Amino acid sequence: MKLNRDIQYPSSTHQDQWDKLKQFTDARIALGRAGCSIPTRALLEFQLSHAQAKDAVYQEMDVSYLSEQLAQRQLQSLHVQSNAPNKEIYLKHPDLGRQLSNSSKEALIKKYAENTQEYDVCIVVGDGLSARAIEANAISFITMLNEQIQQENWTLAPIALATGSWVALGDEVAEIFKAPMLVMLIGERPGLSSPDSMGIYYTLNAYSGCLDAKRNCISNIRSAGLSIPVAVQRLIALMKKSKQLGFSGVNLKDEHQLSNKDFEETQKLLF
Repeated sequence: MKLNRDIQYPSSTHQDQWDKLKQFTDARIALGRAGCSIPTRALLEFQLSHAQAKDAVYQEMDVSYLSEQLAQRQLQSLHVQSNAPNKEIYLKHPDLGRQLSNSSKEALIKKYAENTQEYDVCIVVGDGLSARAIEANAISFITMLNEQIQQENWTLAPIALATGSWVALGDEVAEIFKAPMLVMLIGERPGLSSPDSMGIYYTLNAYSGCLDAKRNCISNIRSAGLSIPVAVQRLIALMKKSKQLGFSGVNLKDEHQLSNKDFEETQKLLF
């Protein structure tokens, strides 16, 4: 019997020639190789990122923590729930996550009846596909946004903390509060390098059954993405312009430009 020569792969890790490009992206490029496989470190980092993304989807939003933090900032809040009673149903039946439960709807109507003042802005905080993103970013964002809202002399409705929610759930909340400007904060679908990414959906004159074309989106708000100060600036610019023009969505263009100082601060965060 003829024996084939055993192939011996080098024990050292082969560096990829594109390695220097890794400083510009979180994407998994230039991993190198160890023999005929990817390096052990790169494999373990991938498995960790996958686990973090999965945990972000199934993590329950800590409503008590959020409501306490908002109360410390003299901001009213209340907990609402969609028609999806748990994560499994939420993921399998997206339509249920777009509708308020009957009990939550009644609670909102009662809350509005207690104080029938006119509201300009309605903020809804939804867990979406990453409660981790909300817990990491929402309080700081709302604090900064509220300062701008006060400067504009806009009135803010009680903040709704929504569990089991998709974006469209906010439409019903804004409709009940009769608030023309809806700001929906929601945990975005986690990528393999961004389990803590929060998105904002802004809609003028939202209503139940509102089309997605009527929304403006600002995404990737996180420590390694779009900074909270810049996101607040962009949102306020959209709100002002939509109020002036009378519409939001695909016809409302985001023309906000960063100042040199803001641009430099963003570059420091990214690189």
